[in-house]
Amino acid sequence: MAEIDHEVLATLRRVSRLLEAADDPWWVIGSAAVALHGGDPGAIADIDVITSRRDLDWLYEKLPLTNTPEEGKPMFRSERFGRWSEPEFDVEFMAGLTLQVDGEWLPVQPQTRRAIQIGKAHVFVPEREELIAILQMFGREKDLRRAATLVRD
Repeated sequence: MAEIDHEVLATLRRVSRLLEAADDPWWVIGSAAVALHGGDPGAIADIDVITSRRDLDWLYEKLPLTNTPEEGKPMFRSERFGRWSEPEFDVEFMAGLTLQVDGEWLPVQPQTRRAIQIGKAHVFVPEREELIAILQMFGREKDLRRAATLVRD
């Protein structure tokens, strides 16, 4: 694992402790997952977490979540979304995440799951190859740069 900002790590530990009670698998994706795999994420603005609809409904009962996805991201949509602004970094929980590619909405649902230990906490991310594929599917310049830092010869 590369050097990661202590506030990012603190937020990831909080997410891990919280989701220990989740019914279904969950994953951190995006820039935080890149950092956990040892890649260069660039700036980490928030923590992106994919959960099941059932677990996100439960999180809405447990946390002060808001349904406020960022404007300017028309290529993404979620069946259910919740932003948790209480930790050091905002956490975006997404259930039923889809991505628009060539006019078609494609599901973003990791199939692999790797536990990365942060102190006593375990944070789950897609395996490196799947994370690269997800970032490449996103296709934005920042995601392609992140994916490139994960490619091994």
